[in-house]
Amino acid sequence: MAKLRVGIIGAGNIAGFMAEALNGLGGEIEAYAVASRSLEKAQAFADKWHFKKAYGSYEELAGDEEIDLVYIATPHSEHYENAKLCLKHGRNLLVEKAFTANAGQAKEILDLAQEKGLLITEAIWTRYMPSRKIITDILASGELGEVTRIEAEFSVPISHKERMYDPALCGGALLDLGMYTLTAASICFGDDIVQTESTCEKYETGVDAADTITLAYRDGKMAKLRTSMIDGPVNRAKVTGKKAILTWENLNNPSEVKVCAPDGTLLRNVELPEQINGYEYEVLACKQAIENGQTECAEMPHEETLFIMKQMDDLRKAWGVRYPFE
Repeated sequence: MAKLRVGIIGAGNIAGFMAEALNGLGGEIEAYAVASRSLEKAQAFADKWHFKKAYGSYEELAGDEEIDLVYIATPHSEHYENAKLCLKHGRNLLVEKAFTANAGQAKEILDLAQEKGLLITEAIWTRYMPSRKIITDILASGELGEVTRIEAEFSVPISHKERMYDPALCGGALLDLGMYTLTAASICFGDDIVQTESTCEKYETGVDAADTITLAYRDGKMAKLRTSMIDGPVNRAKVTGKKAILTWENLNNPSEVKVCAPDGTLLRNVELPEQINGYEYEVLACKQAIENGQTECAEMPHEETLFIMKQMDDLRKAWGVRYPFE
């Protein structure tokens, strides 16, 4: 494939970040089409980010045979229907996190993609970044000694935004912010969890506003996670070993990665590669997978998408948080 032609469903802020990455990738990728429920909005987006086509409906974009990959950038609550529409039209998909509202929806979409032989993958961008391998290589190297604990928090005061407080839009801290704390724990320690304890402070609309989660692993490791949409900002992780400590800022796009002695003395700063904005890696992974005839990306296997979705379902069930359509 000489060039991957990408279409975007949704023309909001996150679509803009993806468009910036597509523009920066140059010859490998073409910012081909964008769709919004408002043609005027789609055209304004296309003009700003140099897309070839603008559509005033998702159906029109899904039916465009020239598109190699569709990136779904709508609210969590819309991913299921948007993905189903695109798959029925034969489009490969990169679906923004959280993949769907719940594990049941996720399995149905993944099964449909498999039936049609199409690529589908979750756009949890942290999984695709070079920083992920840099962090896991440090953990595997033995530099930290025996690793015992990860502490991670992603808290941002954004409860005033409709997508955060509205249950019909799958609002709440967990799917938007907390997923990154769960992802950090999963990347570092895997998924062999033997016990989960959690508490949730609810928002006035019934969604989760602030969550604390403790995970115990079969090998004795622990993860202590927190997320909030009503306080902060805090966005960092710390992995503690018996010989050294690994820290980084920004769970979603790691920066300032450091190795410190147990007393906090800096041992070294870890160099990270320059990037456009971080969104480029998931698109390049999709391009490679499509060229190889694969239906999933190694960076985010379907099994992992289902595990995290089920994990979030179980947490919400324990908290008594349900979306109106469930």
